[in-house]
Amino acid sequence: MVPEILGLSVQMTDTLKQGNKIFLCGNGGSAADAQHIAAELSGRYKQDRAPLPVEALTVNSSALTAIANDYGFEQVYARLLEAHGSHGDLVICISTSGNSPNILAAAKAAKRLNIQSIALTGKTGGDLAKIANHTFKVPSTDTPIIQESHIMIGHVLCDLIEQKMFSS
Repeated sequence: MVPEILGLSVQMTDTLKQGNKIFLCGNGGSAADAQHIAAELSGRYKQDRAPLPVEALTVNSSALTAIANDYGFEQVYARLLEAHGSHGDLVICISTSGNSPNILAAAKAAKRLNIQSIALTGKTGGDLAKIANHTFKVPSTDTPIIQESHIMIGHVLCDLIEQKMFSS
């Protein structure tokens, strides 16, 4: 899994260096992980440095509830990605099962928009592994272990991105 994390850090760094954005999405604890990782990159992780254009699609409660009301909860992240994403951006879809309908819809929207998608999942990868461009499967079926691994992966990525972009 280490080579895959290093590869993802390069892909994320390249996305940001090219002036593109990174989005994250998830439900429940995975939504919290998406927000946590986005905050570390748009604010700071370890270094005092320029902010990066990284956003969790989970944070606009008015948009989430309006979209859910009008189009169904399955469409919340897909609609937000369609509104704010563009070619060259990257989306990280976090789902322990890999089968959350709204996360699957976001990955499908990313494919339509020519946005690269990365999945962080549990052992099987679920249907998300069939849609995402790259999938990182934590080798466990225990949700807390998977979520702990996802945030650890997120912290490693934040550290690597800061080193690649801001260390002299």
